[in-house]
Amino acid sequence: MSIYSALKVSEGCRALRLLHRGSHSILKANPNLAFVPASRPPDPKEVNELQLFISRSQRLLVMTGAGISTESGIPDYRSEGVGLYTRTERRPIQHAEFVRNASARQRYWARNFVGWPQFSSHQPNAAHLALRNWERLGKLHWLVTQNVDALHSKAGSQLLTELHGCTHRVSCLGCGDQTTRSELQECFEALNPSWRAEAQGVAPDGDVFLTDEQVCNFRVPACSKCGGILKPDVTFFGDTVSREKVGFVHERLAESDSFLVAGSSLQVFSAYRFALAAYEKKLPIVILNIGPTRSDHLASLKLNSRCGELLPLIDPQ
Repeated sequence: MSIYSALKVSEGCRALRLLHRGSHSILKANPNLAFVPASRPPDPKEVNELQLFISRSQRLLVMTGAGISTESGIPDYRSEGVGLYTRTERRPIQHAEFVRNASARQRYWARNFVGWPQFSSHQPNAAHLALRNWERLGKLHWLVTQNVDALHSKAGSQLLTELHGCTHRVSCLGCGDQTTRSELQECFEALNPSWRAEAQGVAPDGDVFLTDEQVCNFRVPACSKCGGILKPDVTFFGDTVSREKVGFVHERLAESDSFLVAGSSLQVFSAYRFALAAYEKKLPIVILNIGPTRSDHLASLKLNSRCGELLPLIDPQ
């Protein structure tokens, strides 16, 4: 790295410390942080190491997971103490169960109907906005997210692949027709004008916890085009990401010169495979995630800070 570049990195870090003081006070008072695992503040040395990594990157591919959205009030699955798996015995619906079992679909959609107003109202946090700015400044080559919450889109990111789809879209399993989730919400309301249920907790995909007795009278519409089964345009557990989408991400990775993971434990293979591919291509890998990940041994740098605290400190220019 040249002396000029090193000075530029140092000046950028100093300038961003002032911004960080203001954003830190806002985030500290944010009740959304209830779903964020405990972590220490960013270490200045680690901030500088990440800054150097970003400064050297010309075509950066970023992969994000649930840990980038916890600061927006959306819980994740696996975080110690606050993730869904540690707080409850509940598990997300499996793809095969949804397709084969009408009662399972009724239960899923009733819960989703109750949880949708809150889930759809979540807004991007400082980490989403930082990545959007990296894209606009030409630093970010491509962004791949495992999340289905649409927060990257809300933030304004355009060079984006939603690896597991998005809950804001609904598809028919019969004819493939798509509609928006907000339109389906109106259909639910029309079909169930007197149906009421109180939400009990919240899950990462917008699901809430209801009893079987609460959902037994909930009515679920069929596709208006062919009468087929309506499903969120997301990859449920037990299903696989399409070959076309996987191939597209591999193409973007082949064009990249560095790989950053933000807020993902990489426990699911659909994401882990890209970390393996980056390692095989000898790309420098940095992981930003509170707690261990499946790919820590592949990374040249592992950071345990909050995404919304650390990413805004980095100067992408």
